[in-house]
Amino acid sequence: MDGALVTSMLFATVVAGTPLILVALGLLINERAGVLNLGAEGMMAIGAVAAFAVTHHSGSPWLGVAAGITAGIAVSLIFAVLTLTLQANQVASGLALAIFGVGLSAFIGKPYESIALQAVPPIRLPFIADIPVIGEALYNQQVLVYVSWALFWAVLWFLAKSRAGLVLRAVGESPASARAIGYPVVAIRYLAVLFGGAMAGLGGAFVAVFYTPMWVEGMIAGRGWIALALVVFATWRPLRVMAGAYLFGGVMILQLFIQGSGLQLDLPSQLLSALPYLATIAVLVVISRDPNAIRLNSPMSLGKPFRPDA
Repeated sequence: MDGALVTSMLFATVVAGTPLILVALGLLINERAGVLNLGAEGMMAIGAVAAFAVTHHSGSPWLGVAAGITAGIAVSLIFAVLTLTLQANQVASGLALAIFGVGLSAFIGKPYESIALQAVPPIRLPFIADIPVIGEALYNQQVLVYVSWALFWAVLWFLAKSRAGLVLRAVGESPASARAIGYPVVAIRYLAVLFGGAMAGLGGAFVAVFYTPMWVEGMIAGRGWIALALVVFATWRPLRVMAGAYLFGGVMILQLFIQGSGLQLDLPSQLLSALPYLATIAVLVVISRDPNAIRLNSPMSLGKPFRPDA
């Protein structure tokens, strides 16, 4: 395998892993606050179609990104009202949000199915991009790739070093205790859910405007569900979230490389396309063999409603 091929595969892996990092970091903050939102697929789809439509009409990908983030926040606000204010079941509400978002995005996106956007040029970091093999793959990327790295470090610092991150984790572990010492548990959870929606909308915008600059129904293709699995795979740790996102991104690219290389593996293309999802299932099975690790790292109040007046 020559260096050019390694560079191209590494480049594609970084791009494929970026939306997973964005969405999974948002879900990580959600779950560290004790809120289980299974609607990532729907929020990504709504963010993607909003970003595509605004970019198409305005000609500005950055207005499209802003629209995707706004759409993600708006949809997550619905979930927050249902689960945090009206005390609806978080699992049922999240599943309903996923189905609603995918269906609504397909409806809104119908007029845009035959349209392609102009590709957004990458940003090449001088000198660093000239490093052999990894330089071209890592430092000649779309700006949102660099944004995902910055957000990763911000979330890592926030959870590990900041007072606000400590409060968020306390709310996820014992909301009653956090409220007893004066912290507004519901307000903190609202902010966490809205951040998760913003990140899902940003991930959807990346897919529709930067990754594949066109709108196709179903283009999110399960990325929201993989991001949900990533948080469990990472046992709620940011560094593992990032590593897992690139692992799954690499599996996605590997199956495309195998299909495009003409290798005679006597395997149906449908099986190769299912590789990322099979990898997700396999990793979760391996993790579930050690339930102690999950119990030690999982927020104690995850998915449980909190009633301030109880």
